[in-house]
Amino acid sequence: MWPGQDGWKDGRLDDRRTEAVNAMTRRLRYAVAGGLLGLVAPAGLMFVRLRRRRFSPQSVLRELQVERETYIYSAASTSLVVALFGGVLGHHADRLAQLATTDSLTGLFNPRAFHDRLRQELARAARYQEPLAFLIVDLDGLKRVNDQYGHSAGDAALQSVADAIRSELRENDFGARLGGDEFGVLVPRADRQSAVALAERLQARVVSVGKALDRRGATVSIGIASMVPSKDNRPAPVALMTEADKALYLAKREGGNRIAGGEGPGPANSFRSTKSGAAW
Repeated sequence: MWPGQDGWKDGRLDDRRTEAVNAMTRRLRYAVAGGLLGLVAPAGLMFVRLRRRRFSPQSVLRELQVERETYIYSAASTSLVVALFGGVLGHHADRLAQLATTDSLTGLFNPRAFHDRLRQELARAARYQEPLAFLIVDLDGLKRVNDQYGHSAGDAALQSVADAIRSELRENDFGARLGGDEFGVLVPRADRQSAVALAERLQARVVSVGKALDRRGATVSIGIASMVPSKDNRPAPVALMTEADKALYLAKREGGNRIAGGEGPGPANSFRSTKSGAAW
């Protein structure tokens, strides 16, 4: 267990509560709007009934007195039905918003959501002058897997990496599929040592998940970047990603199934060789 894994709470928890409240508010707005639209039905009914008569406030009051139950039933039933429809519409709007930020194969966040969160976490780290780590996780030999065993086997290997990432993240961490065989993990309040410990656990978890699901012992290479932004020196998101990408290049150059990293800005350094399982 690494620092802060148990009971760690910060702005990310507030963000999740805010997202949940916003989702409920959207659904409520759709329902209220539907209910208000439902009132158009009795108004239309009254217009039809009074259009051949002289339209006046007195005629409206008389109509309501005579046909009170009809209008009450029309208003209540129509508003209820349209409000329910509005609630369902709000639910599907939330679902569409979720799909817009989720990778369909792995269920992790997609690049769009990742880049949004990276900017937020860099701003948060700079504001509180806290460390921020970023891991690029690359599935070793995906092209060879696709060529030898088919794309279904490659998809299964990618899903095993996603499962490993999900199982190892704290509540405040953020995992995404960046595209192809690459995944990104943002780790707020994590120094280099903590990031390496997480990378080692991820490597071991990928192997154990793959073996449990009979996925031929998939392995990953991981590049790490870690920095402590400040209010006066806030690196661009691309700077953190570039450092992690350099580290990943070192890990792959050494044969894969490795962890390498650096503390940016600056050159990446290889931490260690880690043979956590049999490669494909």
